[in-house]
Amino acid sequence: MTYKFQIGLRPQWTLASEGDADPVPLQDMLALLAAIDASGNIAGACRACGLSYRHAWGVLRRFEGIFGTALLITNRRQGTQLSPFAQRLLWANRRIEARLMPTLESMASELQEELARLLPESGPHLRLHASHGFAVESLMQRMGGGAGLELRYRTAIEALASLERGECDLAGFQVPLGEFEEPIMARYAQWLHADDYLLIHLAVRNTGLFVVAGNPKHIHGIADLARGDVRFVNRQIGSSTRYLIGLMLQRANVSIGDVQGYESNEFTHMAIAAHIASGMADTGVGVETAARRFGLDFIPLVRERYFFAIRRSALETPAMRELLAIMRGPDYLGYVGQLAGYDTRDTGRLQTLDEAFS
Repeated sequence: MTYKFQIGLRPQWTLASEGDADPVPLQDMLALLAAIDASGNIAGACRACGLSYRHAWGVLRRFEGIFGTALLITNRRQGTQLSPFAQRLLWANRRIEARLMPTLESMASELQEELARLLPESGPHLRLHASHGFAVESLMQRMGGGAGLELRYRTAIEALASLERGECDLAGFQVPLGEFEEPIMARYAQWLHADDYLLIHLAVRNTGLFVVAGNPKHIHGIADLARGDVRFVNRQIGSSTRYLIGLMLQRANVSIGDVQGYESNEFTHMAIAAHIASGMADTGVGVETAARRFGLDFIPLVRERYFFAIRRSALETPAMRELLAIMRGPDYLGYVGQLAGYDTRDTGRLQTLDEAFS
């Protein structure tokens, strides 16, 4: 299906001040603060945002008046820096984007497919249910102009159950290499039938602990989560990463009751990274790419293989052939291959369950 349009959803903060009839959107101000934080000066931020110097100062002064506090700290030797208030505001925006974007992308994909089916030139499409990840996100972007790919972000268990019920065409799931492979596969076993399904290898990725740059708490492994001075942020209930964390804690003889923050919930690797980078936790578990994007240090724990499960009968459909061609193409392989911690040597490879887990 060739799309003539692309639907997207984005979160937006608004600010209502006393005496104002309408809330004021914070989007331009937050973009400007992010550019100042990245460039270290207002002139560079103006170029990045396409704003005049005068207009940029107007935006800043307006919101400083509304908030009643400074947003910038100017020092001749150190350049322009965000005030603690502005830093907290910017980190709140980064956390909410990391937390909400998968949900919004899934909703936008659903609406796009509903509308596309009403068009006269509507063609075949695929339904993908998978946990949020960088390789999945990139695949979605590259299929936007070709065969339709309708995306729902789900946990691995939810995705595999959807495939069993016929509610999707591809179900994404990850399996760690090594000692945790067997218990994870046992968790998936009731939905993975060797006679009915094939696997498409997506990538191998590094999963480990995120810590603040420089590792000031000297966190070195899972056993450190039991320390009283370590605040942990966990993935959501039902996710494979949360289940893996439980297995690793069990191996390390650490009770979940001793882990400060074990009952917390975040839904993506980027949300875990943003949570830690903003100072709300000391460590969490996710893929290496997310840690690097937020300037965090990374302590590797396991290597994971990520697969799409498909029905054997779906392999020769035009949409599935196009998806495999994109996955095996140089553009997609080049992008995923440069992601920190990702290995694409087997990307696009078809395997039986016996071949993958002999």
